[in-house]
Amino acid sequence: MKLTESGTRHLFFTGKGGVGKTSHACATAVALADAGRRVLLVSTDPASNLDQVFGVSVGREPTPIPDVPRLSAINIDPEAAARAYRERVVAPYRRVMSDDAVAGLLEQLSGACTVEVAAFDEFTELLTPGGTAAGYDHVVFDTAPSGHTLRLLQLPAAWTDFLDTNERGASCLGPASALKTQHARYGAAVVALADPERTTVILVTRPDRVALEEAARTADELGALGLRNQRLLVNAVFRATDRSDLLAAALEERGRAALAAMPAALRELPRTDVPLLGYNVVGVPALRRLAALDTAGAPETGRAEPTGTDLPRIALPPLEDLIDEIAATGRGLVMVMGKGGVGKTTIAAAIAVDLASRGLPVHLTTTDPAAHLTQALGQEIAGLKVSRIDPVTETLTYREKIMERSARTLDPGGLALLEEDLRSPCTEEVAVFHAFSRLVFGARNEIVVMDTAPTGHTLLLLDATGAYHREMLRKTAGTAGKVQTPLMRLRDPDYTRVLLVTLAETTPVLEAAELQSDLRRAGVEPFAWVVNASLAAAGPRDPVLAARAAAELEQIALVRTTLATRIAVVPWLAEEPLGADRLRHILQPGGVMIRAAVRQQV
Repeated sequence: MKLTESGTRHLFFTGKGGVGKTSHACATAVALADAGRRVLLVSTDPASNLDQVFGVSVGREPTPIPDVPRLSAINIDPEAAARAYRERVVAPYRRVMSDDAVAGLLEQLSGACTVEVAAFDEFTELLTPGGTAAGYDHVVFDTAPSGHTLRLLQLPAAWTDFLDTNERGASCLGPASALKTQHARYGAAVVALADPERTTVILVTRPDRVALEEAARTADELGALGLRNQRLLVNAVFRATDRSDLLAAALEERGRAALAAMPAALRELPRTDVPLLGYNVVGVPALRRLAALDTAGAPETGRAEPTGTDLPRIALPPLEDLIDEIAATGRGLVMVMGKGGVGKTTIAAAIAVDLASRGLPVHLTTTDPAAHLTQALGQEIAGLKVSRIDPVTETLTYREKIMERSARTLDPGGLALLEEDLRSPCTEEVAVFHAFSRLVFGARNEIVVMDTAPTGHTLLLLDATGAYHREMLRKTAGTAGKVQTPLMRLRDPDYTRVLLVTLAETTPVLEAAELQSDLRRAGVEPFAWVVNASLAAAGPRDPVLAARAAAELEQIALVRTTLATRIAVVPWLAEEPLGADRLRHILQPGGVMIRAAVRQQV
């Protein structure tokens, strides 16, 4: 893409989860540094995996990357940012307020809104002159999946408009005391994002219909925000080298058809295609290989494993085994969680379709701002209710409800101040949490299958759940057993079953393991792991696919023997699993096989 020659100072890599944003952001940062530029690589994903890619612990301050002179990296850690933000806000009051009052103030600042504001504050600091990024020629942003990133990029304008149009500042003490002083910075961030001489957005996608459609929506929404200097990077374009391999032929044809039907919004953008690789892009040497790919030539081929139709096979548990356990109760919450791009929506939809076919009352819903449930289902299913948490709709409904309730007790002046407060961007986080809570409690009477947002966004939602839990316990001290919070429901293994979905690749498995640790710290024990879209389970012969399949075996063994109490493996399917009939295919045990040649590993 020649970003090393003509790149702007700010480079944003964004797109649907799992399309390769991190790999290409890191490869571009390495290439720029190798070209003599001073580069700061920033992850805005709450579930960052820069540590795994570079093999070094990346913190909140610039961390030099070994073997890449002139390159440093930062993780914007929302929790760490929130702790620093709270202390900055509370510090002036420690000398003039009692310890109890300070403790109460800290409790007010413990919610998800504060976490979001703090991360946003660090983000805007990197876009404006001076500060952390001042000494760098380029700032490369490896962003969270699309929905979360759009929210982050909307915030500078949202807070600027809010502070411009109200006289009192923001609606809670934290933003009021800190955001107002940063007003000029937020305005400068808006200008920097919209300046094509300073900011380029690289929309990363795959030759996949859903990923391309999401990239097109993202392009439109970013354009509406003023970010119109956009490029398209199509990652993992596959060309079969073994034409007799039906899986390889199907994968190539699926990609060709998706690119042929590319949305018009993407066709006009400068485009680069990058081939599917037979290896994981981890470590600096692999990043340099990725950056140096001649995308006009033939794709790289991976090391082929021995194949043969006469090899005996061994079975791993299919997804249907897990659904049998879930169906036994007839009610409860099923949360499908994991890194972006691992197939959470497909797994959630398949589970819901199967449960509904058994005559059970099922509600399939999603907390993902970039929801794809309707595409996955393709049609209405008898006995299956489908919904989504739409942040815009939920915020509007929440505001109207609060205003209607308060009209009974507030005078016109008080109502005007309340209406001003509710225009704060923080209101969206509160409204989404209330919608999430309603769904959690709704599982008392039906099976609620929840397709969650990618890991980082979901953890922020769980942070809000924890904050609400602590606040309710504080307010109801001495009335144990009389109050139920969403977190209590999530901690109940008879009520909630969490499925961690992953791919059999290093980074998704590491991230799922970290998510499992985060859940356990919150007192939530995962029910099972689902290894999705496994090439090893499908048995390809094509050299690139065979090399990727061989690399999966170690990860499957790790999940099965070390990480999961229950496991299901879903093979990669020649036909895209869209629609009820194809979704049922992923439940069947027939394709879930691993060659006996690797019996010892698995």
